[in-house]
Amino acid sequence: MISSKHLFFFSSMLCLLHAFSNATQIQYCNRNADYTVKVKGVEISPEPIARGQPTTFSISATTGEALSGGKLVIDVSYFGWHIHSETHDLCEETSCPVSDGDFVIAHSQVLPIFTPPGSYSLKLRLYDGKRHEKTCITFGFSIGFGSDSSVADM
Repeated sequence: MISSKHLFFFSSMLCLLHAFSNATQIQYCNRNADYTVKVKGVEISPEPIARGQPTTFSISATTGEALSGGKLVIDVSYFGWHIHSETHDLCEETSCPVSDGDFVIAHSQVLPIFTPPGSYSLKLRLYDGKRHEKTCITFGFSIGFGSDSSVADM
């Protein structure tokens, strides 16, 4: 019979493995830059995602200074080829003003049904109201071949 101590340990390990298997790895565009906004992680929900269905992307971040506004610039590449750009008002994606400390940028989007399968990458740049770059991150995602394909896009 399994003791409650072993059951707790086993359950904890399963939760950790699940968290790591669904983690989206991010990289800063310039590893030497001292960005004011530090990104802690990106969560994609639901995952896996089907084309034609709404998806929410939540970016957890922290800032060393308050932001009264700004822009999010998103560039998407498909197998290394730039295919799409869009710009969003920061205050439409999070509550403004953004106070010094932790905050979340949440963006929802529906990918068209005809989105081709393959490897994609996303580059997100955050600018303040004076057009100063506050952070820049990249992360990859893929769209599968089936009708219930996995997607992670912004």
